[in-house]
Amino acid sequence: MKDQFEREIDYLRISVTDLCNYRCMYCMPEEGVRKLSHTEILSLEDIFEIAKTAVELGVRKIRITGGEPLVRKGVTGLIRELSTLRGVEDLAMTTNAALLAPLAKELKAAGLKRVNISLDTLDPKKFAYITRGGNLEAALQGIRKAAECGMDRIKINTVLIGGFNDEEISSLVALTGKYDVELRFIELMPIGHTVPFGKEAYVSNNLVLKTVPELEPVKSPQGVAKLYQLPGAKGRVGLISPLSSHFCNDCNRIRLTADGHLKPCLHSKEEIPVRGLHGKELKEVIQEAIFYKPARHGELSHKNRSESSRDMNAIGG
Repeated sequence: MKDQFEREIDYLRISVTDLCNYRCMYCMPEEGVRKLSHTEILSLEDIFEIAKTAVELGVRKIRITGGEPLVRKGVTGLIRELSTLRGVEDLAMTTNAALLAPLAKELKAAGLKRVNISLDTLDPKKFAYITRGGNLEAALQGIRKAAECGMDRIKINTVLIGGFNDEEISSLVALTGKYDVELRFIELMPIGHTVPFGKEAYVSNNLVLKTVPELEPVKSPQGVAKLYQLPGAKGRVGLISPLSSHFCNDCNRIRLTADGHLKPCLHSKEEIPVRGLHGKELKEVIQEAIFYKPARHGELSHKNRSESSRDMNAIGG
């Protein structure tokens, strides 16, 4: 289905929970979040019905997100059900990988094709700092198990933060020389609890190209990342630049929050409630949400913050 600006909206990101086993500094408050009650959160059956309706309207790609999706009980069963939907060409998940190792094989068997794994540093102490207690080795083990069970090319998401991990750019890019992964640098977005970060934290992805000038551009499929590759490398490097070079003109996604709201734009205040809707009424609301998707988000910078009223953990990225 197309929106009013003739963009084909075929990608649904589903947050199955806003809870997480980490407390990443750019994502959620240190004290965590209030646990939604059973009556506030979408049931897995509700999620499936909304996804099924979206697929009937032309959605071809579904990504399961959180918080951390693997803390949601029954998520493997949801993956299994979603994989039966005719028309879904790509079924993926974004995870911090801390819980992935023992579940990777089961998730693959259920129909999960790909994982995007959050990894902001290769330094164990810095990893524990940015995640407020996370274990780097657990994440690395999750990455290894995902590769071993035959997941499609693993994508590693690194939020680029000036003064924190900008000195690790070369080391992170070097991973693509050895492994068939897509290492994606994402500019820090001024949303929710990124308030503690100063101006110096908001660096452009152009820093990656300056630091590793041997990176060469490669043809990029439809998506938000501009792709590059080291000569002879097995993997690729992606640059996602919502601040320095927004990609709104090519945005093809809509988001479903764990408490049952559609967000046509990540950085907009607008949310459309769909919890409790079924059948024709549900379809009409999804159609309207897609059609009136905003042309673009407002300017984002240290001074110009996102209009979204939610932290990232409550949206799913």
